Amino acid sequence: MAETIRGKGVISGIAVGRVMLAGQNLDGYLAAYRPGDVAAEQKKAEAAIAAVTEDLLATIERLRKDGQTEQAAILEAHRMMVQDPMMADNIKHKIDTCGSAPQGILEAADEQAQLFEQMEDEYFAARAVDLRDVGKRIARHVLGVKEPELDAGQVILCGEEIEPSVVAGMPTEQIAGVILGSGSATSHVVIIAKARAIPTVLGIGDKISLINDGDEVIIDGSRGDIVIRPTEKERALYETKIEEQTKLAAHYAALKDLPAVTKDGVRIELTANIGTHMDVDNALTYGAEGVGLFRSEFVFMGSTTIPTEEDQFKAYRAAVEKCGGNICVIRTMDIGGDKPLPYLNIEPEENPFLGYRALRISLDRHDLFLPQIKAILRAGLYGKAAMMVPMVISVSEIQRVQKLVEQAKVELAHEGKEYADIQVGIMVETPAAAVVSPLLSAYVDFFSIGTNDLIQYTLAVDRGNAQIAHLYNPFNPAVLRLIQRTIQSARERGIWAGMCGEMASDPYAAVLLLGMGITELSMSAPSIPRVKEMIRSVTAARAKELLDHVMQMEHGVEIRAYMHKELGDTTTAVEV
Repeated sequence: MAETIRGKGVISGIAVGRVMLAGQNLDGYLAAYRPGDVAAEQKKAEAAIAAVTEDLLATIERLRKDGQTEQAAILEAHRMMVQDPMMADNIKHKIDTCGSAPQGILEAADEQAQLFEQMEDEYFAARAVDLRDVGKRIARHVLGVKEPELDAGQVILCGEEIEPSVVAGMPTEQIAGVILGSGSATSHVVIIAKARAIPTVLGIGDKISLINDGDEVIIDGSRGDIVIRPTEKERALYETKIEEQTKLAAHYAALKDLPAVTKDGVRIELTANIGTHMDVDNALTYGAEGVGLFRSEFVFMGSTTIPTEEDQFKAYRAAVEKCGGNICVIRTMDIGGDKPLPYLNIEPEENPFLGYRALRISLDRHDLFLPQIKAILRAGLYGKAAMMVPMVISVSEIQRVQKLVEQAKVELAHEGKEYADIQVGIMVETPAAAVVSPLLSAYVDFFSIGTNDLIQYTLAVDRGNAQIAHLYNPFNPAVLRLIQRTIQSARERGIWAGMCGEMASDPYAAVLLLGMGITELSMSAPSIPRVKEMIRSVTAARAKELLDHVMQMEHGVEIRAYMHKELGDTTTAVEV
C-alpha cells in the first residue's frame, strides 16, 4: 500500500527508483574487533590514514578528468581533513586512552565534528558530516570493511546521514535521487547532488524508518514529497510531471547567458553567495555574474590555528580568478559566540547574535584582521575583488577599518608584495546601520543589505525559533522602509547598493527592490534563473508603481499576497 510522507525539498526534480539504504553502521564490526597493543594500534591508524589519502587522491584525479571539479574539490577538502595534524594528534591521544585504533579514530573525528555542530550557522554546522565521513573512512580501512556496491540500474540513496564520499564515488547515471533523514541544504552531500542535478529531499526525521531497502519510491524535490510503494495511478501522474520538469529545465537553461534586464532596459546584476572558492564553478552554471558574498569564515573554520595571510590569499585568489573579471565580494570573518573557534578562546555567550562577533572581534584582534585585509588586497590583483565588513553600527567603526586598510597597504609595500586598490563596503544588517546609512555612505564604496539579520533585529524575531517563525517576514513595512532608506542613501551618494540576504532570492521581493533602485542581488545560485525570469518579465516603471502602492500598505502578509496577485504565481521549486 502506498504511503506519502513530506520532508523539505532542496533540489528540484522528480525521481523514481528503488531504495538503496546508505550510511554503514560499524557497531557490529567494532564489537568483533580485537585490538593489539597500543603501539600496534597506532601503526594501524597511521597506515589507514596513508591508504585513505591515496584512495582519495585517486578519486580526486578521476573526478577532475571527468570534469567534475566541484566534487573533486569537496574530496580534496576531505583529504586535507585526513592529513590534518590536529586530527592525527587527536587520533593518537584517543588510541592511547581507549587502546583501539578504529574506536580512537571515530572518537577523534566525532569530537571535532561536535565543535562544528555547536555553530548556529547552518553552513558550518553541516561540515560535521564531513568530519565523521573522514573518520568512518579511516576506521573502515582498519576494520577491513568494503565500500557499498551498486546493483545494476538506478537507485535512490536513503539514509539518516549519507557520507559525501559515498555520493561522490558513485556514477551520476546510477543515482536517481537522494533522501536524508536529517542533514541540511548546505551539506556537502547536497552540494554534490546539486552539481549533478539529483533530486533531493531531507528532514523527514523518524519517518525514514518507513522506507525499506529495495522499496520503490517517487521523490519530488520541489514539494518535498516522498511516495513509498506507489500505485500505477501515482506513477502515471508523476510521469506527466517529469515531462513538465524537463521542459522547465530547458527553459531555465536558455536563460543562463541572458542579462537580468527589464523590458524598459534597466539592468540588475545577479551574483551568488558562496562558502568557499569551490562553489564558484557551480554558481557560474546558473548564470551568476560574479560573487556578491564570499563567507570567509570557512577559511578560519577549516584551520586548527589562525590561518596565515598566505593561506587566505590562496583561497581568495582562487575565487577572484574564477569570477573572470566580475566582482567577488569577500566578507571579512563573521565569527562569534555562535561560531566558536577553539584557538580564539572566546567565552560562550547567552545571546551571541548580539554579542562579541564579526567586526567587533576584528577591530580588537589586529593579528586576525590585518592578515585578512592584506590577503584580500593581494587577491585583488587577479580580478575585481571587494572587501565587505559585517555587523557595522557606527561611522567610527568604518573609520577604524579604513585606517587598518591603509596600514595593511603600508605593510605590503614594505614587504615588497603587490596589491590592488579595492572597493570597501559594509553589510547593512543592523537597524542602526540602516538608520544612519546617509552618514555611512560617505565612507564606503557600496552597501550590501544582509536581510537575514536585519529582519530578525528589526522585528525582534529569532529566525531560528519555530514558535515565532510566522513573524519573520521580509515584507513587513518596517523592514521595507529600512531597506528603502538604505538604497536611497546609496543612490544619493553615488555608490552602489546590493543585497546578499535570502530576501534577494525571492522573485516578488526582487521586483520591489528593483522599484527602490537596487543594482545588485546576490543569492544561492539555483535561485538565479527564477529571479532573472521575473526581472525580465516586468518594466522598471511597473516595479515603481507596485512599490508606491505597497509602501502605503500596513501589513506584511497583505503585501506578500498583493505581489503574488499582481505578478502571478511561480512554479519554480524550492532551491538550496
